[in-house]
Amino acid sequence: KIKIATQGPLSGGQAALGTGMKNAAELAVEQLNAQLGALGITFELVPFDDQARPEVGSANAKNIVSDQDILCVVGHLNSGVALAALPDYKNASLAMVSPANTNPKITEGGYEVAFRVVGRDDVQGAVAEKFAREELKVKSVYIIHDTTAYGQGVAEFFRRNAEANGLKVLGFEGTEERSDFSAILTPILAANPDLIFFGGIYDQAGPFFRQARDRGITAQFMGPDGLESSELVDLAGNAVDGMHYTTVAAPVSQFPKAAKYAQDYQAAYGDAAPAFSAQAYDATNICAAGILSAAIAAGGKPTRAQVVQAIRGLPPFPGITGTYDFNEKGDPTVATYFVLKVNAADWNKNELISRLEIAPPK
Repeated sequence: KIKIATQGPLSGGQAALGTGMKNAAELAVEQLNAQLGALGITFELVPFDDQARPEVGSANAKNIVSDQDILCVVGHLNSGVALAALPDYKNASLAMVSPANTNPKITEGGYEVAFRVVGRDDVQGAVAEKFAREELKVKSVYIIHDTTAYGQGVAEFFRRNAEANGLKVLGFEGTEERSDFSAILTPILAANPDLIFFGGIYDQAGPFFRQARDRGITAQFMGPDGLESSELVDLAGNAVDGMHYTTVAAPVSQFPKAAKYAQDYQAAYGDAAPAFSAQAYDATNICAAGILSAAIAAGGKPTRAQVVQAIRGLPPFPGITGTYDFNEKGDPTVATYFVLKVNAADWNKNELISRLEIAPPK
């Protein structure tokens, strides 16, 4: 038996995205097994709940690497959790194909087993800052982040680009607050920025944006792909209507090749496929392609190290969200970045403002 593990938040405030990733992997495995059954090859999915917490992801990673039948990991949602788990994956030569991790350290940290099908925050932060300055025509920004590897990272890249390009940064604050943001909103109200950029995830951003509007703050809002969930609107209501966000994922409707996947997902789970799930479907299929390629070369069950090499050497892989070809670091040779405008009445009708294909930094 060949196992593929998933790691993501299956409980807690970010479970909507984590569960979407797990379900997508499950769907991919079922479809693979239907195709490969005649060859006597069966994949099994082993899901782990990392609760969006680095220490839990690290503990799970130890369990994952101890199961010798697990030959690839699809995960994580949160970069900070992936970075906590990667030392264990590296020691075990176990491939991780991420559908969602955007922190540059995932592929720059020398782990050698990490791949991702999405872009990076050093590019995403630059895309967001350029859009804010050139299209939204803002002159000043107040930056808030959630202190995680992901949220703080993308906020810092936004700040760096803002400072280099003459966009005035009126504040840069990290917070772990979840419910009452008055202590942060008071200085923002006084500073009166044109834009608030929030580096973090929808479960924290939603209440923050709602309270900002309730306090009479009129600034435009912007954030990265951690906001990519209809739950942002459930939490923030009309406060986020018309706000812009950048994303490496985008709603499934933005990918013509994902139409059948979207139908299959809806039929299997009675729910629309959330963001990052189509990427998880692709990541699972890349894991499987690497395992099968390594198995053919090995003439039997491959080693984990052989799977890593096979994934690195795959020909361009035709996924439902793009065609993936990895560079020597594990980044896709070209990644897609979107700028979207929120439609609070119907998240699936968020307006595509721009779509950029950008190579990773050299």
